[in-house]
Amino acid sequence: MIFENGTREPLHGHNYRIQVKGEAPQLEGDMVFDFLDIKPIVREVCDSLDHKLLIPKDNKHLKIYSENKNLVIHTPDESIFSIPASDVLLLPISNTSAERIAVYVCDEIRQKVLQRFGFSFTTLEVEVEETPGQSAVYVHKE
Repeated sequence: MIFENGTREPLHGHNYRIQVKGEAPQLEGDMVFDFLDIKPIVREVCDSLDHKLLIPKDNKHLKIYSENKNLVIHTPDESIFSIPASDVLLLPISNTSAERIAVYVCDEIRQKVLQRFGFSFTTLEVEVEETPGQSAVYVHKE
């Protein structure tokens, strides 16, 4: 995470837990949306983030470029990271906070549900738990 003043957290990792809640104006077949249909989508989105170094490509404080098969990342504190590109996932977010990851995951789930099932939740809530008891919730309302 890069803070607004340009300082950064030390490189570290998390084992996130994702919780998804959806609402709809009416129940189709007594359900908001079938768990058998949503679970693979949530798993797909989560799997895409797994075992990758998540880098916020929209962060104004980072300079990111490719060099050979690596991504090189310069930070405001003059740290330089060179990481195999295959180990990195550049996300279209401004930071890798739990809050921004929740927005990203919610948008990905909404997009995939709409594409595959033509369905939109009236409200979709995504909680990203960083460590037990510490989480961020993003709520998207149509």
